[in-house]
Amino acid sequence: MALKLLGRNIPSILRMTKAVDLKISRRLCIKPHEESKLQPKSGAPLKVPGHKPTDWERRFLLWAGNFKKPEDIPETVSIETIRAAKTTLRVKFSYVMIALTILGCIIMVIKGKQAVKRHESLTSINLEKKAQWREEALQSTSAKP
Repeated sequence: MALKLLGRNIPSILRMTKAVDLKISRRLCIKPHEESKLQPKSGAPLKVPGHKPTDWERRFLLWAGNFKKPEDIPETVSIETIRAAKTTLRVKFSYVMIALTILGCIIMVIKGKQAVKRHESLTSINLEKKAQWREEALQSTSAKP
């Protein structure tokens, strides 16, 4: 009785494999007689036909370094080559963005230090604006009589 109570807490997958043959429990595996149906009857594997690259894809292939000159690019290129070139460009673009972010941070730190030397801060700028607004408000109330 205690084993039955413990058995209820066992996940259903473990419960199934306890008394079931392992060959039957592999539901997602392809059975040997089904493999022959999926393969093409001809001995040659299926090949992806060539893709005629657009102007942008030609530029991607050049920028990625797959070809040195536009004349070197053949009329048909495999899709895998174009995808690899796009991936390479994504990586290069991310490196450029990282470098620009770091450069921007360095510039902002330099400008901030220069502002501190001039005794400029957001607090002092805000206080000056508020003082100016108060003076304008006082002048406008005194001029209205």
